[in-house]
Order: sequence, then C-alpha cells, then structure tokens
Amino acid sequence: MPGENLTRIEAQERKALVDTLSYDIELDLTTGPETFRSSTTVRFTATPGSSTFIDAITAQVHSVALNGTALDVAVADGARIRLDGLEAENELVVVADFAYTNTGEGLHRFVDPVDGEVYLYSQFEVPDSRRVFAVFEQPDLKARFRFTVTAPEAWQVVSNSPTPEPQSLGTGSAVWHFEPTPRISSYITALVAGPYEVVRSELTSSDGRVIPLGIFARKSLFGYLDADYVFDITRKGFAYFEDKFGYPYPFAKYDQLFVPEFNAGAMENAGAVTFTETYVFRGKVTDAIKERRVVTILHELAHMWFGDLVTMKWWNDLWLNESFAEWASTIATAEATEWTEAWATFQAMEKSWAYRQDQLPSTHPVVADIRDLEDVQVNFDGITYAKGGSVLKQLAAWVGIDAFFAGVGAYFRAHEYGNTELADLLRELEVSSGRDLSTFSAQWLETAGVNTLKPEIETDAAGIITSFRVRQTAHPDYPTLRQHRIAIGFYDFASGAADAPLLRTHRHEFDLAASEWNEVAELVGRAKPDLVLLNDDDLAYAKIRLDDDSFRVAIDALSRIADPLARALVWGSAWDATRDAEIPGRDYVQLVLGNIGAETESTTMRLSLGQLVQTARSYVDPDTREATIREIGDRLWVLAQQAAAGSDAQFQFVKFFANVVSTPDHGTALRGLRAGTITLDGLEIDTDLDWELLEGLVLLGEAGELEIAAALEKDDTANGQQAAARARATIPTVEAKQAALTAALTDATIPNVVLRNIGLGFTHLNDPAVLESLVAPYFAALARIWEERPFAIAQYIVQGFYPAPLADAALVDASRAWLDAHSEVPALRRMVIEGLAGVERALAAQARDRE
Repeated sequence: MPGENLTRIEAQERKALVDTLSYDIELDLTTGPETFRSSTTVRFTATPGSSTFIDAITAQVHSVALNGTALDVAVADGARIRLDGLEAENELVVVADFAYTNTGEGLHRFVDPVDGEVYLYSQFEVPDSRRVFAVFEQPDLKARFRFTVTAPEAWQVVSNSPTPEPQSLGTGSAVWHFEPTPRISSYITALVAGPYEVVRSELTSSDGRVIPLGIFARKSLFGYLDADYVFDITRKGFAYFEDKFGYPYPFAKYDQLFVPEFNAGAMENAGAVTFTETYVFRGKVTDAIKERRVVTILHELAHMWFGDLVTMKWWNDLWLNESFAEWASTIATAEATEWTEAWATFQAMEKSWAYRQDQLPSTHPVVADIRDLEDVQVNFDGITYAKGGSVLKQLAAWVGIDAFFAGVGAYFRAHEYGNTELADLLRELEVSSGRDLSTFSAQWLETAGVNTLKPEIETDAAGIITSFRVRQTAHPDYPTLRQHRIAIGFYDFASGAADAPLLRTHRHEFDLAASEWNEVAELVGRAKPDLVLLNDDDLAYAKIRLDDDSFRVAIDALSRIADPLARALVWGSAWDATRDAEIPGRDYVQLVLGNIGAETESTTMRLSLGQLVQTARSYVDPDTREATIREIGDRLWVLAQQAAAGSDAQFQFVKFFANVVSTPDHGTALRGLRAGTITLDGLEIDTDLDWELLEGLVLLGEAGELEIAAALEKDDTANGQQAAARARATIPTVEAKQAALTAALTDATIPNVVLRNIGLGFTHLNDPAVLESLVAPYFAALARIWEERPFAIAQYIVQGFYPAPLADAALVDASRAWLDAHSEVPALRRMVIEGLAGVERALAAQARDRE
C-alpha cells in the first residue's frame, strides 16, 4: 500500500506540467476470472522535455508506447509508469492486464452463490481508477473518457454515457462502444457489467431534454426491488435540485445500480450511481433504514452538480463535496418527500457522529490538510460529512436560504466542468447575500473542535426571568469560541395533566457572539418556562446543555416533547453528557428505558437504543455491567410485547433485544420466536430477522456451528453467507474469537463485506474477557496488514478487530505501547489513536458511574 501513495506536492507538480485531453479505454472482460485486459490511449499536453508519471496498478504490463515509440516495459513498476522526454502534445498507449478485486476497490468481481452468475462493478474514489486503466489519478486533471467494452453478450454493460447497442462477435461475446463523456474527473468514471436485471423509465429535465432512467439489481435480488418508489424519489429530487440550483441536470442519462459487496452507502459516478445492496429490502427493515435510503438517493443526485459538474482541485476540499451533498439531500428530503422530519434524523444521526468525531484526538478542521492519498482515505469521517453539513446548514441560516441557493447556482454556472476551491464558492455566496464570510470561514472551516452552550437563568420569586445568559466553552486543546446562528425555544406543558405534551410557546433567534458570555436581553421579563432549549431547530453546530430545572423536566417527560426535532436535541444532549462523563451511565440507561417506548422517530429510536447498549457494555461500572445488561434485555422484551402490532417500534425492540440477550429466559423468548411458539401480533420472522435471533442465541451460548450451518443451508445467499460469518464470530469462546481474528489476519480471499461482518461478530459480546488473550496478536499484525493489504481491507481489520469491548487499563497500555513503537504511518496511527480515545472515554464514564 505505501508504494501506491500519491502526495499533494506530486499532484501539484504533475498538474503544472500536464493537461489531459482524452482517454480511449478498451476493456476485455472475457479473459478469465483473475484479470482483464485493458488498453488505454491517453492524449495530453505537457511542458516540452519534461518528465512525469501516469498511475497504473497492474498485474502485468504488455506494452507502453509514447508518441509512437515503444518503451521498455520496465518503465512500469506496478503502480506508476515513468514518462520522459514529453512533447507539447502527446499520445500514450498502455496495454496491460489488471486484476479483479474482492475488496470493493477498482473493478470488484462477485460470484452470486445462488446461481453462479458473475457481477462486476467499479469503485474509483479516491484513487482506484488506476486499478482499471492507466490514468493521471488526481481530480484536477479532468478529461473526456470513451469506453469500449468486450463482455459476454447476455450481460448489461453500463458506464457514464448512455449504453449503446452491443455489436455481437458471434462467439457469445459482444462489444459496447460508448460515446465520450463530458470533461470529468477519473474518480467518477464507472463500469458496471453482468447479467443485471433493469427497469427503465425517463423524465424531462428543466431544459426540455428527456433523461433516460434505469434501476439495476442482480437477478437473485431483483424480485425485491421496489423500482417505482426509487423512481418517484429520483423524480422529486430532479425537480427540487433543478429548481433550487437554477441549472439543469448536467449529464445525458441517470442510472442507479444496486451492486453486491459495496463498501459504502453509494458512489456518485456521473450518470451511473452505485448503491449498496442493503438498500434492496428482501425483508422488513426499520423506517430509519427506509428514510436513510431516500437521503442517500438524494445525496448522490446532489453530487451530479456538486462534485461531478464542479469538482474540487485537490482532496482537502473533499469535505465540500460531501458536506454539500449531506445538507442538500437532507433539505430535499424534508421539503420534497414524505420524510418531512428529516432534520430530526439529521440531528440524531449526523450531528451525533460529528460531535463524536470532533472530540477525538484526530479531529481536524473541516478544511483538512490532506498531504497524500492515505490522509484523504481516513478523512471520510464525521467531520467531512456531518460537521461540514452542519456548518453548511448554519451558513444557509446565516446568509438566508434564498441567497444560499442563488450563490450555489451562480457557482455552478461559473465553474461548470471545471475544478474549484472553497474560496470560489464563498465568493459567490458573498455576492448573493451581501455578507462578508471571511470571519465565518476562519471560525468554522479552519479550526477544529466543538463548542458547548449552556444557559444560566435567574428569576425572581414570581418566576420571571431577570437575567438570561448563554455560556460558550471550548475544549482547552481547541479553544476557539465562535459565532453561532442560534434559536432559543421555551417549552411549557399544555395543561396540568400528567400526560400533557410539552409545546413550544416562544422562540427567539439571534446571532450568538464569539465570546464566553452572551446576554440575551430579549428574554428578560418573560416567565421562565418548564423547559428551555438552546439551539432550538438545530441551526448551530454545538453541544448543548440544559439548565438544572429543564434537565429534571426532560428526564421525567422527554417523551412528551411534541416536536420530534426538539426531542432529538434533548436525546442528543443527554447522550453527550453521558459520553463526557458528566452524568452516570446508569442515569442514561434509565432515561432511555423510561422514554423510548413513546418515541415516534425511527432514527432517533435506533440511535438511542444503540447508545443504550453501548452504555451498558462500556460506560457503566464493570461491577454492574452484567446486571445492567440483564435489565435492558428484560425491559426491551417487555417493550416489544407492549408495542403496537406490526409497528416499527415493535420491530426495533425485538432486534435490540436479540442483540443484548443475557439470560436463559431471554433464550427461551428467542427460541420461541424462531420456532413460532411465541408470537407477537404483526411481527413476521423473515429470513433476515431470523438470523438476528439466531445470533442472539449464539451470544448466549445456546446455539453454535450446527445451528449456523443449518440456517445457511436454508439461506445460501450472499446475505446468508455474511450473516453466518458474523454469527460464527459471535460465538462467545476464546477459540471462536481466535479463529475470527486469525482468518482476518491471514486469509486474503475473504471478501470485503464478509470481513466486515466477521469484525462485527468478533466485538459482539457481553463478557469481554474472551478477548484478553487476543490483544497481543492483534497489535503484532497491524504493521504487516498495513503493508500487505489494500486500504479498505486494512481499515476493516484495524478498526473492526480493535478489542474495544475490553475497555480497561491493560488495553490502554497496549495501545500506547504500539503507538510509541510505530511513528511512521500517520493514517494507521490515526485509527489506533481513535480506538484508544474511545477506551479512555469509556474508562472516564465508568469512573463517573461508580461515584
């Protein structure tokens, strides 16, 4: 992996010498199961007499010709091809074999266990188009790409341009000649090929063009594809973005392809978006997952403008691509679809992710210093996506939403098919809004850390506010105090009844200054409400705390706050305080168990239940861990029985119950649900849920290899194989955990998603003692893994098998010892540092819980 790195300085030097014009790429996908033939013709200009290199991670190079002269293939080292004596105008032809992968990078090859069919898809962000063709692999060397593909005649072949009619070769194979793309970056080119099934439709763009639409999935999953709904969301997104951006969709067609063993949620290839197959629902899923799919569809669609039409010059502006898509997809979901509470979801999910990431030792400014490709790969994080999206939400509130959209539209028109930096966007926003954004940028984009806001309120004997101040603090390592656009909400019980809802009775929005204390004179003279909520409507990016009276009300009546976003803010504040060891973990457990039964927002429920389990396993006093886990299991089973028949809440309570079971009675419930001797009205035990119930029995030690093998025989699909791998790794014995770790460290044939599931099972346990003997072999293998494995696989191993459940001083010591001995690989060190920080936070929370 280190030999494949590219530094920013190298990219800048190459850009100064080279400008790319076009690529003609011929791919033969009929040469066997290990490699494919790739012939690349690149036309580019250069400084005469200069030298540079082109990227190509090859299996075997057959020929290299520069300007008609054959070069010794020794100019290729397996990652780069050296180019000397360049002319003003150049043509390079590289013919080589490239390897298929099972890592979700480059051209991934998957064989469906159901029918033996082969499916391929490309994933090129960040630096992996070079695994398929010779390319100047950096975003600011845009070009036109023309693909010619030879493949089995029965296959679908999809790329960025509309799919042409194939020309049969009469041998069972055919050739597809695609038209050139517009000028785009290499990382958003795409190739998807295989016997995919497809549903087609079309829409009319705002400029009158008819845009063909396609939705693809492999044969064995196609029956579960709800294409009409995906088309409906897509059409709503097109209409919304074309209207708000004032710029028509910039490409010729729009295909959406659900592909197997995908590492991320989706990828914004121009006109050919790939999605994880988990968004093809073969069974019941939570409303949270349904909503997340909508947000993801709109996120990738937003990228067609922000990222694909206009692209960053270098990866330090990766955040701008991803943050904009996060913000744009959320506002579009809230305003153009039935998921009108999308901002509550954003607060519960994205904000909590951002706050967690921003409190790690590895935190960084939103505009990160990206020195090389390894830096950018670990920067697909909560800062890049969620904090950046939160900052853009605040920026939109700061300049006004109409001015924000006007500036964005002007930005697209000024820089179409080009490359930009942050300053280019801010310049357009300053013009559209008339506001100077230099201070905003300095405070929010160029500094790290999250502020905490807490009210200090004084009242007279009658309960009238005589003083209202907001205190802003910052971590001493990141001491920046910032301006915030913020609202303060007053909430009162609607009546004196015990079940009366808490309703907002007053709201005050203002600019909070970048100082420790802010007086809010406008609230003086008002009666103090039952609950005061800072950051009402979640405009600002800041952790919030409640005053003591409001906290007591929230603990007792969180579920009675009528507004879902306000509830999400209080849930988030309580979780932050637990993670920060300000309140005992046992109090958070009781808060969740006492209020979660009435929660209506699926994502808020899903996140809160996940945090509940994390608290029980890591944040409470270890002496009370077993009892806490038992209580949670007992209460979740009761909640599942009490929930409305067939409801999302019922489904979630059963799923989390299965995750945290710990007693024989719990095992009896799981076995009964699987066998049908225990039923809950409206709950269907489909295949996926059955796997979760079985994993719970494995966790208890009441099921093992025989039961896993029997379940796999009934569900020998890709999903089933992944679930079986996770269940085997969940077996709560030292031997099973050792086998899981050994497989991850030694078996390079394990596909990416299977490996990820093994990691999930490895850390799924109630008693972490079984991991104690595996700490040493884990750390002993890290440097080798980083050297030998591709980035995606190395990341799954380093993060997924870090023995975090131990959460003890011995793991802290082992982590620090490894860091002291390995100073040479910043990206790898960052992953270990983040794992260590999580353990140290857990120890602090445990200490608070013991008090």
